[in-house]
Amino acid sequence: MEPQTLNVTPHPAFAARRSCSVSEPALVDDCRHEHSHILDSKVHGGGYAGAASRAIFCGRCRLQRWLDVESVLAMAQAEVHMIPLQAALEIQRSAKLSAMNLDQIADGVSKTGHSLMPLLRALQDNCSPSAREYVHYGATTQDIQDTAQSLEMRDVLDSVDVALDALIAQLAALANAHRGSLMVARTHSIPALPTTFGLKVAGWIDELLRHRDRLGQARQRVLVVQLFGGVGTMAAFGPDAMALLNVFARRLCLGVPHAGWHVARDRVAEFVSALAMMTASLARVADEIRTLNRWEIAEVEVGWSEQQIGSSTMPHKRNPEGCEQVVVMARLAKAQVVLALDAMILEHERDYRGTRLEWCAVADVSHYALTALALLSDTIGKLTVNDAAMDRNAHAYGDAICMEAFVFEMAKTLGKSSAYEIIFELTQACQRDRVSIREAVECDPRVLAAVDGGKLARLFEPRAHLGMAETIVDDVLTQVGNRRF
Repeated sequence: MEPQTLNVTPHPAFAARRSCSVSEPALVDDCRHEHSHILDSKVHGGGYAGAASRAIFCGRCRLQRWLDVESVLAMAQAEVHMIPLQAALEIQRSAKLSAMNLDQIADGVSKTGHSLMPLLRALQDNCSPSAREYVHYGATTQDIQDTAQSLEMRDVLDSVDVALDALIAQLAALANAHRGSLMVARTHSIPALPTTFGLKVAGWIDELLRHRDRLGQARQRVLVVQLFGGVGTMAAFGPDAMALLNVFARRLCLGVPHAGWHVARDRVAEFVSALAMMTASLARVADEIRTLNRWEIAEVEVGWSEQQIGSSTMPHKRNPEGCEQVVVMARLAKAQVVLALDAMILEHERDYRGTRLEWCAVADVSHYALTALALLSDTIGKLTVNDAAMDRNAHAYGDAICMEAFVFEMAKTLGKSSAYEIIFELTQACQRDRVSIREAVECDPRVLAAVDGGKLARLFEPRAHLGMAETIVDDVLTQVGNRRF
């Protein structure tokens, strides 16, 4: 039989290719290739960054923030009589990015290899010959950029505070509504003991309250100015250097550090780490909701709209995409911690490698943390809690999850270790032989000798073994109520 050759006419997009080399990108003829990072995607970027963080880390806004810091520096120097007031006022009026040629600034950065000088030159060009001499007077580049980054971090923390407080309020309402909703507590994913959904949510709240406190404490250490000159001596500022530092910080509403931190980057690492930790906690909550949403558990149900699609081939799917994306955000946030810690390992009095790592880590962890907060808040707001399914599952595993109660009831006469050994032997044999735990327990003479017959039925009731669950919920909710957010 003669071999046959199949002639295929290639799609026009691939017709010019001579191989299937993966190094050749698929091109769109009229594309300017301006958006190559997922954060910048107009189609998918919303899953990684929101309006608040985009506004904070917008490239144009960052340049304007640097100009704002230069303006405040000039006004602070005028206040301590370091430069003429008229020069400071002119610098303040001229520090507007809208009056500058951004293309020229970008070209200048490319040619000079310097991140700030082209912007300073544009500012000087907008000033009179006398005022331009006082632009950036005595400061070094990192003084301006670090101070501006402190302002960015402050804006991020302000946004986080608002979003985190709103989420905690949502969770508090959820915990209060379900303080007595019986459910199975699972350890190592296996049914363990009875608990309530309210207690589970209270545990989430308690963790997030610690993050709230942690972020508040971090503000005092992290949000400070940088104004120590080329190597940290402040020599260029003269005898009024310390007065200038205090005025500069006061005008920006930032803290005053005791020493320069050009190479001491623990503050930034703390900021990145704290946000990554919070995002990890959000992911734990989201992932537990995802698990409880599974059809075979069905104790909660995530919201779903008529416009949503779960699968391109399986029409019945309703995937918990929001929960999954929160976990994605946490994993991406964690990766930024590595960069922030690497940025701490610098040399001598100045080393710009750390700054360039931080420009990625600070912005990205902020995008991911705020997006995770928004996604989880949306999930909680649309969440349906299925109390009936929780109760049904608790009673379905009621025999097993009540065994701890039997141990401690029998311990009153036999001692805890002896009682545990009896129940352990019984329950392990029942699982091995696939027989009813309840039938085995009710027929065992050792159990009957230690447990009054009238107590047997109550010991098999899961709701009888909730301990201090509701009290703990109330304590956590009291903490929420006592906070002045």
